[in-house]
Amino acid sequence: MSAAFAPCVLVPVYDHGDQVRGTIERLAQHGVPILVVDDGSDAPTQRALEELRARFALVRLFRLERNRGKGAAVMRGMREAREAGFTHALQIDADGQHDAADVPRFLALGRARPAAVVCGRPVFDASAPASRRYGRYFSHAWVWIETLSLAIGDSMCGFRLYPLEAACALIDAARMPTRMDFDTAMAVRLAWRGLEFVNLDTRVTYPAGGVSHFDLLRDNLRISRTHARLFFGMIARLPLLLWRKAAPARAPHWSALAERGGAAGLRFMGGCYRLLGERAALLLLYPVVAYFLLTGRRARAASNEYLRRVGERGAGPARPGWRGSFRHMLAFAQSGLDKLAGWLGRFDGARVEFPDRAAFDRLLASGRGAVLIGSHLGNLEMTRALAGRERAAVINAVVYTDHARRFNALLERASGEFHTRLIQVSQVGPETAILLRDKIDRGELVVIVGDRTPPPAGGASASVSEVEFLGRPAPFAHGPFVLASLLECPVYLFFCLREGERYRIYCELFAERIELPRAERLPRLRAYLQQYAGRLEAYCLRAPYQWFNFYDFWRKDALDVRA
Repeated sequence: MSAAFAPCVLVPVYDHGDQVRGTIERLAQHGVPILVVDDGSDAPTQRALEELRARFALVRLFRLERNRGKGAAVMRGMREAREAGFTHALQIDADGQHDAADVPRFLALGRARPAAVVCGRPVFDASAPASRRYGRYFSHAWVWIETLSLAIGDSMCGFRLYPLEAACALIDAARMPTRMDFDTAMAVRLAWRGLEFVNLDTRVTYPAGGVSHFDLLRDNLRISRTHARLFFGMIARLPLLLWRKAAPARAPHWSALAERGGAAGLRFMGGCYRLLGERAALLLLYPVVAYFLLTGRRARAASNEYLRRVGERGAGPARPGWRGSFRHMLAFAQSGLDKLAGWLGRFDGARVEFPDRAAFDRLLASGRGAVLIGSHLGNLEMTRALAGRERAAVINAVVYTDHARRFNALLERASGEFHTRLIQVSQVGPETAILLRDKIDRGELVVIVGDRTPPPAGGASASVSEVEFLGRPAPFAHGPFVLASLLECPVYLFFCLREGERYRIYCELFAERIELPRAERLPRLRAYLQQYAGRLEAYCLRAPYQWFNFYDFWRKDALDVRA
């Protein structure tokens, strides 16, 4: 491990007996040092911990003489980790609720963004009590008020990667709670100090016969008392927090932008759609969009910039502003609602027109696979219409980040017929082509967007070229076209636009085959990119409010992921 990123796993333990054995065994598979802090446990747990220390060289054991609380154990572990030279501590519960298989995902994010707190955002299964699933949103709401931000996706999850320098500076300087309110207070106070939060969806289960030390009365009273203190602390810091929100910030690469809103919000909208119908659910979008418009300074600025460019071509508002951005964001929200409605079986297939369906059916019947290059214009998820009721097409969607996983997980729960396969990659190249070539040979479809530059991987720059788009040079990624050339198959452009109450699919042949001879590789790539950008621009002018890239698309340093 590099000196700049030296992580350990931190496990607070109190009377977890045999449960901690399974947790440590699963953690040891990842080869990361494990610091266990025994918070005054009973004799059976102490014997189990001693056996684990003897069995696993990675385990280091520390003990508090009496039970002082989870927060006290975590703070002791953080200080021990810092003294031992570790830079980051991945806190995880001992009772097996957290998915230890996600440890590499937390560490990968921490290595890429070492100054950030990587915060687990639970995805509960059916074993989770309803009181735990929904009661925690009381705490979340207070955290969002106390930080004037939605950056912290879950304030109570104990699966969290801390940068130790910042965490230890806080616990050394402030009086922190030592019980179950520790995680919440830690998150809020680190946010006050300006730390970035990255949220990572992670599966949480409640094992049968599990040991929980959460006292419904006492711990809820502690959490309420902590929120009261944090609220008044927020009032004292209000000028600083407001100044931070108003101050201009360097725009990060799109992949570094936290996805706003939560899975609970998506489930809430899905429930409203089921119970109240489409019109009522659409009405509920108005206050939600108004909130995001008021608080989303970067997205609002990006919307205005884009609308100004299409407006100069007579397709958007002459003077973009609050009204135009509201309409833009409302179209995005409605698109999400339409996706959900489609997978709930509430979006009538007759409302999707596909004039070129016959030609595309001939492609499917031929047994040839194809690449579909889409965009963030319209509703790309309507590729489900290509499969038809008989599922004539198998669709593989290539995505650069896990931003889409949360929404697609919701769709999977909503409908058993959700079968689009997501393939997450960091860069598009020969490895991706090898993975997808077999799918193309089986006559399957590969969908990838062409209007996103991939995030840097391991510090390396992604391969992009600037071509003309809406009157100004903009970066477009080589990846989709390099991939198409390696797959040696037909390439289509795919757009699905909402026109009134209906969607219309536009699917046009881009090339029978992308050819990139070595001697002319870069000029050919630029020509393909310009051809794609020209078609994207034409469709943007057709539906100006339906392009949903809410970040500075034309920025020069498009590959910078620093916030």
